[in-house]
Amino acid sequence: MIEPGTQSIWQAFAATASLYPDRPVFNVMAETAGIYGIDPGETSYREVSDKVTQLAAVLQQKGYGPGFRVMLLLENRPEFFVWLLALNRIGASVVPVNQDLRHSELTYIAGHSEPSLIVGIAGRCDGLAAAAQEAGLSVPVIAPGDPVPQPGTAGPVALRASEAGTAVDGEAMEAALLYTSGTTGNPKGCILTNTYFLESGRWYANAGGLCALNEDGERMITPLPIFHMNAMAYSFMAMIAVGGCLTVLDRFHPSTWWKSVSESGATCLHYLGVMPSMLMGAPESPADRDHSVRFGFGAGVDPKLHARFEARFGFPLVEAWAMTETGAGAVICANQLPRRVGESCLGKPGDELDVRIVDSDGAESHNGPGELLVRRKGSEPQRGFFSGYFKNREATEEAWADGWFHTGDIVRREDDGSMFFVDRKKNVIRRSGENIAAVEVESALMRHPAVKAAAVAAVADPVRGDEVFACLKVEGDAGPALAGEIVSWCLGQLAYYKAPGYIAFVDALPLTSTQKIQRRELKELAERLVQDAATVDTRAMKKRTAA
Repeated sequence: MIEPGTQSIWQAFAATASLYPDRPVFNVMAETAGIYGIDPGETSYREVSDKVTQLAAVLQQKGYGPGFRVMLLLENRPEFFVWLLALNRIGASVVPVNQDLRHSELTYIAGHSEPSLIVGIAGRCDGLAAAAQEAGLSVPVIAPGDPVPQPGTAGPVALRASEAGTAVDGEAMEAALLYTSGTTGNPKGCILTNTYFLESGRWYANAGGLCALNEDGERMITPLPIFHMNAMAYSFMAMIAVGGCLTVLDRFHPSTWWKSVSESGATCLHYLGVMPSMLMGAPESPADRDHSVRFGFGAGVDPKLHARFEARFGFPLVEAWAMTETGAGAVICANQLPRRVGESCLGKPGDELDVRIVDSDGAESHNGPGELLVRRKGSEPQRGFFSGYFKNREATEEAWADGWFHTGDIVRREDDGSMFFVDRKKNVIRRSGENIAAVEVESALMRHPAVKAAAVAAVADPVRGDEVFACLKVEGDAGPALAGEIVSWCLGQLAYYKAPGYIAFVDALPLTSTQKIQRRELKELAERLVQDAATVDTRAMKKRTAA
């Protein structure tokens, strides 16, 4: 366990390494090794500790130390964690970068975060250097294994003091500057401290119930990206907390997933909603239960597949809610019995949380859905949360208005305390005075047997203000007949005004690297497709008398 008084990620790792030096901390599958051109197999806590010690010494010798920030584009390689630990050991911070970002996106993040060093895989160094140059930075760019140069011109001043000008160190020191997915506008840089990471490990290690971890040698497998808080904070810190081993795949490969799960010896796994859907599409096999997994932890499983998945593969999918900003400061998790399988239930808030659900006027919402506001109980309401948006105090203050973190998520709560995600506040469609949650419509569409993926956006309507536009990926003959069938089905599931007024059949949806819908791109796509002759206009089917 991560003991009280632990001040940093490195201290937590070092304590576990002293207890279990010969246990593996990282495992690289042969498939991942082949894709990355690295060695397969396991690396022990002792071996990683030695690498970190060596790298930290080199970094200090070259002039890096407390307050410096280093940008990392290292994909899902164990090397990322070596750099994270080494930089954390000397008081520096990392800026994890999504490898799928293009030049303009890299330029923005480099310019905004102001790193003193950029480390990237060999094939991306030239592009990273060009992005840094365009951002006006004089910063060295190296690949892992290259000699470490002296820092660039960006110094540690921005990190050594808080906005109030007081010194920041220990638990309060920035460990990472993590950029949100940016589904709308430029991504915000979330300041994540040592506390953020330590609390993530403690939360997972103590969660219990269906996702209980032990200290006997847990083995977790995840295909999720390291530049996201799920893998970097929860998966990594959970394994540190219990002396476990982490297998990080380069990405999710449906055809080889169960082979990797079985061969890795995984006792638990992390997932996103798209994964169970794809796995259930494969033919059933006697090998479906040829694994050691006790539970999966994630979010967004298709409700109509939830129970069937568990029956087929033999372990529960534990749904949970959190955000990059909330970290382990506010987690809602369906890890306790009784369960609400197939209902998109997030579980019940723990006793450590204060929770409010408010309407658009900020008043308590007792009967209907509303925005979720959260904070920790006690004297540290922000413990475990992010420390703020870098260079954006106004957005930080807005998020924490009145002492509550405003999540922007619309949820509903039943009498027994169970909570259900409805939609993002910004994704609410306003049609003829009625508020329609895009996620609610998407969830209904996904229950239709022909629909494989769905995304819903608002398009302008001269009479009603907004109309519901659905982009669908389907099986079968995509055309007016299927569109009519789907809308007729929706009219039996939803209030008439929530059903799609337009349907466009597409080959793929605009998604982020973490499989979230890119709402800005979806909005632009819908605005183009509404003029497309192939888009099916189903507005005439939406009538109050519709059954």
